Amino acid sequence: MSDQAIYQAVACNSKATPVVSSSAAERNLSSRISAISLGQGQGPKAAALIAEAQVSGSWVVLQNCHLAPSWMPNLDRICEDMNPEAINPEFRLWMTSFPSPKFPVNILQSGVKITNEPPAGVRANMRRSFGIEPLSNQTFFEGCIQPLPFKRLLFGLTFFHALVQERRKYGPLGWNIPYGFDDGDLRISAMQLKMFLDEAAPAQPAASSDGRRSTMSSNGSIAAAITPSASTSSIVPFDALRYTAGECNYGGRVTDDKDRLLLSTILAKCYCPELVEQGPAYSFSASGIYHTPEDGPRENYLSYIDSLPIQPAPEAFGLHANAAITKDINDTDLMLSSLLAMSGGGGGSSGGAAAEAAAVEARVAAVVNECLQKLPEPFDLEAVGAKFPVTYGQSLNTMLVQEMARYNKLCNKIRDSLKSIAAALKGLLVMSNELEAAYRSISLNQIPELWKGVSYPSLRPLGSYQADLYKRLDMLASWASSGKPPAVFWLPGFFFVQSFLTAGLQNFARKHSIPIDMVGYDFEMMGMDPSKYSQSPPSEGLYIEGLYLEGAGWDAAARQLCESQPKVLFVPAPVMWFRPQHMDQYSSYQHYNCPMYRTADRRSVLATTGHSTNFVMFVRLPSSEPPHHWIMRGVALLNN
Repeated sequence: MSDQAIYQAVACNSKATPVVSSSAAERNLSSRISAISLGQGQGPKAAALIAEAQVSGSWVVLQNCHLAPSWMPNLDRICEDMNPEAINPEFRLWMTSFPSPKFPVNILQSGVKITNEPPAGVRANMRRSFGIEPLSNQTFFEGCIQPLPFKRLLFGLTFFHALVQERRKYGPLGWNIPYGFDDGDLRISAMQLKMFLDEAAPAQPAASSDGRRSTMSSNGSIAAAITPSASTSSIVPFDALRYTAGECNYGGRVTDDKDRLLLSTILAKCYCPELVEQGPAYSFSASGIYHTPEDGPRENYLSYIDSLPIQPAPEAFGLHANAAITKDINDTDLMLSSLLAMSGGGGGSSGGAAAEAAAVEARVAAVVNECLQKLPEPFDLEAVGAKFPVTYGQSLNTMLVQEMARYNKLCNKIRDSLKSIAAALKGLLVMSNELEAAYRSISLNQIPELWKGVSYPSLRPLGSYQADLYKRLDMLASWASSGKPPAVFWLPGFFFVQSFLTAGLQNFARKHSIPIDMVGYDFEMMGMDPSKYSQSPPSEGLYIEGLYLEGAGWDAAARQLCESQPKVLFVPAPVMWFRPQHMDQYSSYQHYNCPMYRTADRRSVLATTGHSTNFVMFVRLPSSEPPHHWIMRGVALLNN
C-alpha cells in the first residue's frame, strides 16, 4: 500500500476525468477505472464501488461531490475506516467537487489536493489549449476534410476560450457572474467543429490527369470543375457552430441573459466568415495584435502564440483601457477583505492590545451615538396616506406610502440594534452574536449583516451608506411636505426602483385605457443640469436623474455615448425623460440597449416579487457605434 491511497481533485470545475484517464494510462490501468456522478440515490452505489475496488485494486472516481452533501458524512467514515494493510496497493480514490462547506475536512487534510485553474494571460491560456486533447493530436489537427477553415476556426475557438476565461478577472465589467468555463467546453466544441466541417464539405470529384478536379457531364464527356475554395463561407455551417458552442457547450453554464448576449457577441467575432475568408488579415482586437497566424502546420500556430504579449491589454477583450484600473481595484479589495477576514476578532491580554481594544470601542461608541442622533423619526404612514390617498389616476401615491414603510422598517432595525450596542458597551446588556458581528462591522466601517437583511442593496462603506440613507429619507420627506411629486425624480433614492417605474407606466395606461403589458418606456436624453427641469414636470412620464455610466463616457453636446476619458471610471448620466408609449410607437434611432443595475456588483437573483434584486431595466441610449461595441465594453447604468 502506498503512503497515499486517497487522491482528491478540488478544482474550479468537476471535469477531472481526462486527468485521471491519462494518469491511469501511464500505469496501464485504463480498463480498471470506475466513475460515478454523485447525486440523489447514488451514495450506496458509490460505496459498493469503493468496497469492490479496495479488493481488486481498481480506481474509483467520485464526480460532483458537492451535489451529494447528505452523503458526505458517509464518505468521511468510509475513508476513515480504510485499513492500508488490507487494501490492494493499486487502489486509488479520486473525488471532484466545487468548493463546498459540506465537503469533509478530514479528507481535505489527509488527501492530495489538486486544482485545475486556467493559466493567467491569453498567451498562456492558448498555449495550454493547444496542449490538451484533441488539439494536441497531430492527426486531429491535420485530419479535417476542409483544413483551411478548420485551422482558422480552431484558432478562433481557442482565442474565444481564452477570452471568456480571462474576462473574469475584470469583475462585473467582464461577467455579471463569474462562470467556470473549462477544458471540457473547449474539447467538445473543437470536436464538433471538425465534425460539422467534415459533414458540410462538398463531395470530392475525381482528379483528371492534369491534376484538376473533373466531373462527368450529362452526355458522358469529362468537364473540368472548380473545387470550392476552402475559405468559402457557404461550406461552413456557422449557425450550427455558434449554436452548439454558444448555446450548448459554453452557453449551458450561463444563467444571466446579459452574460448570454455578451457570450454570443464574443463568439460572433471568433466564429465568423471574415475569419475564414481573410485569414491573417482579420483581427480579433482593435490594435491588430491578435489575429490568426499564417496557414501551415501546428508549429506555426504555436510559434505565433509564443509571440503574443505575456500580459494582455484590456483591448484584447474589447474593454476600454480603464478596465485595467478596475481590475487592480478589485484585486486590492479582495486582498484587503481577505486580510480582514483572517484578522479575527480576538486579541491578546497585553497592554497594547487592551489599549487598541479600548480605542476601537470608543470609536464604535462615537459612531453609534452620532447615528442615533442623526437618524430621523419614522414616517407617519397614516398622515401621509391621508395626504396622498389611493386614487385611480395617480399610482405614485400608493408607491410613496409603500416606500416610506420600507424605510421605516430599515430605520427601526438600525435604531434598535444601535441602542442595544450602546447599552452593551455600557455593560447594561449582554451582547449577542448578532450584536457582536454588527459591532465588528461598525468598527471596520462596514454595513452590518443585521441591517442588510432589511436594507436596499448597497456596496458603500458604512459612513457613505449612512449619508446616502439620510439623503433618501430627505427626498421622501420633501415629497410628503410639498404635497406633490417632484418634477425630477432622483431614481437611486427609491428602495424598490421597479415599483416606482411600474407606477409611472400604470398612470399612463389608465389615462389612455391601454393594457399595461402593451406599454413601455421610450427615452429622450436631456441636459446634464437637473435644476433646469425642476420647475415643471413633463406632460407624461418621468424626469429621471442621479444615474451613472460605467464603461463609457457621455457626449453632452451630441447627447450620445462616447468613449471614456482616461482614468475616469464613472461619469454622471444626463437627465432622462422616461416617456411612456405604446410599444408600437417607440422612436427609432441607433442605440445601445444599456442595462441598468442598482449596484455596481451587477449580480442578481429573482426575488419573491418576480423582479431581479439588482437588474432594473434596459435603457436605449443613443450611440454612433454599433451595439456590440458597448456590449464588449461592459457598459451599464448604475443607481449607486
